[in-house]
Amino acid sequence: MTKKQFQAESKRLLEMMINSIYSQKEVFLRELISNASDAIDKIYYKTLTDDTLTFDRSKYYIKLEADKENRTLSIIDTGIGMTKEELETNLGTIAKSGSLSFKKANEIDDEYDIIGQFGVGFYAAFMVADVVTVKSRALGSDEAYKWESSGADGYTIEPCEKEAVGTEIILELKENQDEEDYDQFLEEYRIKDIVKKYSDFIRYPIKMDVTKSKPKDDDSDEYVEYTEEETINSMVPIWRKNQNELTDEDYVNFYNEKRYGFDKPLKHIHIKADGTIRYDAILYIPETTPFDYYTAEYEKGLELYANSVLIMDKNGDLIPDYFSFVKGMVDSKDLSLNISREMLQHDRQLKLIEKNITRRIKRELLKMLRNDRETYEKFYDAFGRQLKYGVYSDFGAHKETLQDLLLFYSSTEKKLVSLEEYVERMPEDQKYIYYATGESNERIEKLPQTELVADKGYEILYFTDEVDEFAIKMLATYKEKEFRSVSSGDLGIDMEEEDKKAKQEADENKDLFAEMKKILDGKVKDVRVSKRLKTHPVCLAADGDISLEMEKVLNAMPNNQQIEAEKILEINPDHDVYRSLKSSFEKDKEKFALYTNLLYNQALLIEGMPIKDPVEFSNDICKVMN
Repeated sequence: MTKKQFQAESKRLLEMMINSIYSQKEVFLRELISNASDAIDKIYYKTLTDDTLTFDRSKYYIKLEADKENRTLSIIDTGIGMTKEELETNLGTIAKSGSLSFKKANEIDDEYDIIGQFGVGFYAAFMVADVVTVKSRALGSDEAYKWESSGADGYTIEPCEKEAVGTEIILELKENQDEEDYDQFLEEYRIKDIVKKYSDFIRYPIKMDVTKSKPKDDDSDEYVEYTEEETINSMVPIWRKNQNELTDEDYVNFYNEKRYGFDKPLKHIHIKADGTIRYDAILYIPETTPFDYYTAEYEKGLELYANSVLIMDKNGDLIPDYFSFVKGMVDSKDLSLNISREMLQHDRQLKLIEKNITRRIKRELLKMLRNDRETYEKFYDAFGRQLKYGVYSDFGAHKETLQDLLLFYSSTEKKLVSLEEYVERMPEDQKYIYYATGESNERIEKLPQTELVADKGYEILYFTDEVDEFAIKMLATYKEKEFRSVSSGDLGIDMEEEDKKAKQEADENKDLFAEMKKILDGKVKDVRVSKRLKTHPVCLAADGDISLEMEKVLNAMPNNQQIEAEKILEINPDHDVYRSLKSSFEKDKEKFALYTNLLYNQALLIEGMPIKDPVEFSNDICKVMN
């Protein structure tokens, strides 16, 4: 028996593979099981063209055997096996893929799956094993051979005894190190976990002797342990089944099994695509928000499978940020994977899938909005803020996708309404889509600025999320209708009589307003006669791009910035307070200054904005009371 050396290139590749290609050592089992599945597939494909062969599925399986005493893990298959030459070619030259060669030699169409087409997966075994032994007997041969290697030093091939056709891989596991626990790969629960995670949907049974317990006898409380062979994988993935075979309960069970969430999903979406790129997907819209959803720690992404083998736990490229709440998986036969199968060689494929998935999610959400409003509002309560962030982010690049999914509370309907519903109800003379901002619907209801718009019978949308106004500013228009805040200087309402009256009042009392502006220098841009107030004495309006609500939100951010809206103090000329203001201006300038500051601070309080000097405000109230 002569030890043979790997080719120089192969030796370097093996050293690199053992140390760096795979991100997690546990994937060695995924790779070896995938190879075993390929070996059985090859017999199946031969039966398609060889009339002397039959394929009895019950005879084909993969068996895992853990021997704790000798610290070995064996992966046994009943597949096609390898001849001495094939052992030399497939295992002696790294990256020489037997699966790929078989596929080409037999002109197997791409619609048939052969998982391991890289020829490097086998060598992942050296991440966990000091010695790897392969015993194999090829289909149609009476001879069996043993390939053995301790890694980059080379390998040996010699005849051996093996009764059945197929391959047995024996891993002599490495000794535990400070940060590496190799014993875990001999534990039943750990092996089952790895199979469940990566290889649950391999199409052939993966068997293992599992330890169980039973009462010693009928009347005994004592239990005895025994072992029983058990199939530890599901085999048939739910996404490969016909949708008419599946029930809602099947989808919910899959959601729970995959631990996508601890809630019951509001909706599932099952996709079978056969276009430019073929893929299956099952997507879920959860009912509740994950506890860390709006934090930097939350990681979005869908599970990515290639030919039913898990490649990535969370692939963020399959789903846009604004739909990051969607859970689920994608399985494709057409992905161009890199050598470790952990990354794609061509992200164009992912972009195509992501584009199709995004379009489908939007369609299903719109359908839910129109046909199952109660469920949609439950979804929106959990994830509506994310849709608004999506409108605002990337400079509004996604606003066309998301605008029809938005809901806001309506002043007239007293419930959530869509922008489409709002626009359909607009009277012909209404120029703008009106909105008001505040901490709650109850607070907005009492805002002085809403009086005029409400008095005209126009509907007002209530914005209570900090992102609402930023999103709407980015949206700018909906169905050619501009958005306009009730605090805006120009409300687009015909007010010829109010304009005339306000101008006359301002002209007659221009010195009063000039003095108020002087007293409030640095706090407001201007003091004006209000045309919008009906019952309230005072309010603040904003001039410019920064609204009052934006000022509050931006200044609450943890970067110590100080943003100020250009504030306009509006005074109601029909209120008793205004008459007191005029009287004090004529008779008592000190009292006039006191009233001016009080009115400004009252306007700040109404807006939910902080008063710069609460002590001074309290003293001013005491002066009035005295």
